[in-house]
Amino acid sequence: MKKYALREKIPEKVSKIFESYNPLMRELLHARGIADTESAEKFLNPDYEKDLHDSFLLKDMRKVVDRIVSAVEKNERIAIYSDYDADGIPGAVALHDFFKKIKYENFVNYIPLRNEEGFGLNDEAIDSLVGDGVSLLITIDCGISDIEQIAEAKKHKLDVIVTDHHIPGKKLPEAFAIINPKQKGDEYPEKMLCGAGVIFKVIQALISDPRINFPKGQEKWMLDMVGLATLSDMVPLLGENRALAFFGMKVLQKSPRAGLQKLFGNLRIDQQNVTEDDIVFMITPRLNAASRMGIPMDAFKLFSTCDDAEAGALALHLNNKNDERKGLVASMVKEIKKKIRERYDGSADGAREANPSDARRMKNVLVLGNPEWKPSLLGLVANSFSDEHSRPVFLWGREGSNGSAIIKGSCRSGGEINVFELMENAKDVFVEFGGHAGAGGFSVAQENIHQLEEKLNEAFLKLKKENCVAEILVDKKLSLVDVSWQTYGVVEKFAPFGFENPEPLFLFENVLVSSVKQFGKEKNHLEIKVCDEKNDDNTGKEIIAISFFSEPKKFPVSVEVGAKINLVATLEKSTFRNFPELRLRIVDIF
Repeated sequence: MKKYALREKIPEKVSKIFESYNPLMRELLHARGIADTESAEKFLNPDYEKDLHDSFLLKDMRKVVDRIVSAVEKNERIAIYSDYDADGIPGAVALHDFFKKIKYENFVNYIPLRNEEGFGLNDEAIDSLVGDGVSLLITIDCGISDIEQIAEAKKHKLDVIVTDHHIPGKKLPEAFAIINPKQKGDEYPEKMLCGAGVIFKVIQALISDPRINFPKGQEKWMLDMVGLATLSDMVPLLGENRALAFFGMKVLQKSPRAGLQKLFGNLRIDQQNVTEDDIVFMITPRLNAASRMGIPMDAFKLFSTCDDAEAGALALHLNNKNDERKGLVASMVKEIKKKIRERYDGSADGAREANPSDARRMKNVLVLGNPEWKPSLLGLVANSFSDEHSRPVFLWGREGSNGSAIIKGSCRSGGEINVFELMENAKDVFVEFGGHAGAGGFSVAQENIHQLEEKLNEAFLKLKKENCVAEILVDKKLSLVDVSWQTYGVVEKFAPFGFENPEPLFLFENVLVSSVKQFGKEKNHLEIKVCDEKNDDNTGKEIIAISFFSEPKKFPVSVEVGAKINLVATLEKSTFRNFPELRLRIVDIF
C-alpha cells in the first residue's frame, strides 16, 4: 500500500517572505522549493519575452540558421524528418508551418512507420529522400544516435541538421550541425526541452534573421503544437518549459487550427476551457494511435491541413484508430488477466478475478509476454496492470515475424520502484533499455527472455533493501468546507500541471461516504459523494469525488454508503454540459 505523509509546515521565516500571498499559496510555493518573491512571481506569472532564452545560446545555432537560409535562397529541396510520437509530430507541424508562412514550398515531411521502420533515421528512407532530390535533411526529436545512417547520408552529399533532446552517446554523428541542449559544450540554460521545444528554438532563431521575411509575433501561433508536445513528452514543467506549456495552453484554447477544432468537437471538449488533462488523456493518445495502429502521417496531416473537410475526415479517422487500439488493448488485458489467474490462482476459466491475497503470492516484478503481442501497445497495457497490482510490470512482444526477430517490451513502475534503476541493475539481460523512473522500454535477445523475470526480481530485492519505499507527500489537510472556488483559484495559479509540477494533493480525513455509483457509457468510472459529519442543523457539506476507470474494490478499504474514509484528492473544475462544477479527483482512499 502507498504511504502518505503531510508536508512539514512552512517555516515562519519563509512564510514572512510570502506574507503578501494567500496562506495556501505560501505553502504550495514552499513545497515547490520556491523561497523568494522574485522566483514566486516568475513561477506564478510566466512572461513570454523574459522566460524564453536566446536561441543563439544553443551550440551550432548560427551555423544552422545560415544553412537553412542558404537552402531557402537557392531553392534547395529540404526534408523534415521527425519522430512518429506526440513530440516529433507537433514539432514537424511547427517547422512545416514556418516554411508555409515564408511561402517556401520546396520541402517534404517524412515520418517513419513505427512498426516497419522503427525509431530514427534509416538507410531506405535516406535513399528515398536523396532520390527525391533532397539536399538538406532536418531531424526533429531524433538523430542524435544515428551515427551510421548519417554517415550514409554524407556519402550522398546530403547535409543533415540534427535537432534532438535525447541524451547523446559517447560518439556524436558526423552531421552538418547538431542542436541539442544536452550535448557536451552546449551552454543553453534549459537542458530539458522536448523535441518540439528544440525545433521551436530553431524557428525563433530563423525569424530573427533579416534575410527571412516572417510576420513578427506570428510564431506564437505555433505554441499550440509546442505546448501539446511539452505536455505529452513528460519533460519537467519548470523554467522555460513552464512558459512554453503555459502559453501553449493559451494558444490551444483559441487555436484556429482546423484539425484541432474538429478533434475537440468529436471529443466534446470545450476548446475555450481545454485543460492539460484533456490534452494528455484525450488528444495525445489519438496522436499516438496513428503510429501504433497505422500511419503517423495521418496525425501530421490532421494538424497541418487548412482544409475543413480533410480535417473532419482525419479527426474521425484518428478517433476510429484509437477505438481500434482500445479494442486490441482490451483483448491483451483479457489475455493477461487469464495468464495471471492461471499462474497465481490456478483458475483458467475466468470464474473469478484475482483477489488481494493473490497479490501476496505474486513475484515482486510481474513479467509476461507473447510473441504475438504488438510491442507498440504494451506500454498502455503495462500501465493498467502496474496500477492494479502496485508493482513493476514488464510486458514483451516480438517485432518481426522470423524466429530471430528481436523481443521488445515496455514497463511501468507501479509507483514505488524506479524502473530505469531496476533495468540498470539487471542490464546484462537486455540488448537495450531506456526510460525514466515511472516508465521505460527495452529489448531482449530471444535466448535470454527466460531469464528476464528472475533477473528483474533479483534486482528488485537489491533496490528494495537499499531504498525504503518513499512516502508520497500531501500538500495540506483540508476539510470539505475548504473546497471552494477561492481555494481552486489559488491552485489554478500553479497550472499547467505535469512532470515535476504535480497538482497539489489534499487530504480529507474521516469523511462520510453518502453515495456510490458507476457512471459513463460502460459504467467504468467511479463517483462518490462525501460529506462532513452532520452539524446540529443537519447541514453537512457534500462534495462529489470521481475516479476514471475505477471501481470501489480498487481501494484497500470499504467504499460504500455509510463508510468513513480518508481521501487523497486534487481539486478540479468540470465544465461538463457547459456547467462549471467544482469537484475532487480521487488519487487514493484508505
